[in-house]
Parts: sequence; structure tokens; C-alpha cells
Amino acid sequence: MSPAPARADALFDVGRYEQAAALAAQHLASDPQDTSALVLLARCRHRLSREEEALESIEAALIAEPDSLPAWLMRTHVLLALKRYEEAERSARYAVELAPQYWGSHYALATVLDRSVRVERRREGYEAARAAVALAPEESDAHFLVGLTAQRTGNHRVAQQAYETALRLDPENSEAHNNLSLLHLRRRWLRPGAWTKAAEGFVESAALDMNDRQARYNLETMAWGTAAGARWVALLGFFAAGLGGAPLRNGGSGADALVPYLIGAVVLVGGWACWAVWMARRVPPRLRRPLLLVARNCRPVLAMAISVGLLALHSVVSMAVGTLGPSLVVALGFPCFWAVIITYWVSRSALQRRAPAAERGR
Repeated sequence: MSPAPARADALFDVGRYEQAAALAAQHLASDPQDTSALVLLARCRHRLSREEEALESIEAALIAEPDSLPAWLMRTHVLLALKRYEEAERSARYAVELAPQYWGSHYALATVLDRSVRVERRREGYEAARAAVALAPEESDAHFLVGLTAQRTGNHRVAQQAYETALRLDPENSEAHNNLSLLHLRRRWLRPGAWTKAAEGFVESAALDMNDRQARYNLETMAWGTAAGARWVALLGFFAAGLGGAPLRNGGSGADALVPYLIGAVVLVGGWACWAVWMARRVPPRLRRPLLLVARNCRPVLAMAISVGLLALHSVVSMAVGTLGPSLVVALGFPCFWAVIITYWVSRSALQRRAPAAERGR
């Protein structure tokens, strides 16, 4: 490789795609048939989301060298980005014909087939991913793709094993952390500690890739779920405070007023105490700061937490201040009650709209 393409390749490796593309284009002005430089230029343009220009570079590379395997593989990825799936599949299958013993050819084919909505084609994609692993057992990306295709077809046990292998080979694979956490999250009601493992994985994924919107969204979902789950404790406390304190607020005295009041207070305090202990065990100290930071910057989470907090505060005040009149308690309580109910559905819908539009996967 001549000096200019070598420098362009080095710039590409450190993420300086604009400079790499300019250097590759400068070299091609004097050597327009350099297939490697054309493919490198296409890779730069692909990373810069200039897909049509990337495709032009790839087509020029294939005119110069019709059986260039890097060009066919790059063409597959560019066509995928352009959502021209049939052409992408033809490119991937031709790459497999050119290099049946190269794992990247099977990887490209599996990536294309995984985008299909048809189950049988996704299963074929899973087999192609397994072929890639058989040819390159030390490639983390190949194991990740086995996990992804297995997860798509519902084989969660194989998917978990594949993600764990990918992370053993490459502990900084943010997508593997994220997808393994999604599997843990599915089992949060069946396996103790699964929720905590999921949160740890999402935090790790977000830390490894600051641009990973999917991992951040998953953390937002977990934070919102925590706040939304607390609404049941708040509603229980609301009814306990309302029913338990009613005799005392209505002028009752003696055991007829005191016993319901004490029962209501026990239910209110006990409910929140149990919730606090459960959350302390569920969310270890190392996860609290990341979840709080995510919650602070997510309006649906804040709205849910504030509505729950106001209802809980109303319950505590109505029990603690016995001189509040029944009409005032009702006037303040029912808006808080309905705020929790309405905020749950509104914030849930708002959170879903924050979901990243792009589907995960390579």
C-alpha cells in the first residue's frame, strides 16, 4: 500500500473519516483504478452516512476488480444501509461463493438474512452465523451475531451462551453487554438478581459507547419501571391513610378512632419500609448513581417519580397532621391520586416515543 492510502487507513482506524476520505480521494485522482483505495473511500463515506456516494465508490472498485471480496462485502453493508435488501443479499451470497472459507462472507450473509421478517430466513441467518463462528471461533463479532440471530428466533439459551462467549473474547463489546442484559431483564421475575444483572449490563454498555442510545434508553426504561412500580406502594398508603385516619378526622375518639389510625400508620410506614429495603437489595450502590443520572435527564421518569412522591407526601401529611379537615384531605388527595393514574399512561407513552428508531444489530 502506497503512503497516501496507508495514512488514510490509519486515519480511518482512529475515527477521522473526513480526513481519511479526503486523503483517499486525493490518491484516487492520480490512480483511479486502485481498488483498495476505492473500498477505503466507500468505508469512510459509509461511516459518514453518505451511502449513495459510498455505493458509487464500490461500483467503481468492482469495475476495476470484479472479484474483489472486500468490495463485495462493503457493497453488502452499503446496500443494507440503503435498505435495498434483495441486492444486499445477492452481494452477500456472491461473497460466500468467492470465499466460502472466510468467516466474514458468512457473517455478511447472516447480517442480511437477520433483517428479514420471515422466520425461515432468520433461521438461515442463524446457520450462516454459526458457519462464521466455525471458521473463526476467536472472533467476538461472529459469536455476537450467533447470539443476535438466536435471540431473534427465540432460542434464548443459545443467545446467552453466545453473548457470554463474545464478552469473554472482547469484554468491551457494548452490544453484547446490552443484548445479554435484555435477556436477563426477561427473567427478572423468575431468577433472583436478574434485574440487577440487567442494569449492570446496560450501565457497562452505555459506559463503553457514549453514543449508544439503545443502552441509555434501556436504563431509562428500568428507571421508569422503578418509579412506576412504586405507585402501588403509594396507592396502598393513600388508601391506608384515608381509611385509617377517617375516624379521627371526623371527630372520633378512643379505641374506635385510635385502632384504625394505628393500623393505617403501620400499613403506610411498613409499605414504604419494605419497598425501600427491597430496592436497596435490588439496586446495589454502584448502580444508584447511573440510574439517578439517567432519571434526572428523562422527563417521563421525572414525571412518574414526582406524581408518586406527591401522593406519598399527601398520605404522610394526612396521617401526621390529625387536625386536617376531611374536606381538605379529600380536596388534596384525589388530584394526587388521579395524577398518578394519568401520569403512568402519559409518561409510558412518552417513554416509548424516546425509543431509538434504528433496530439493534450490525
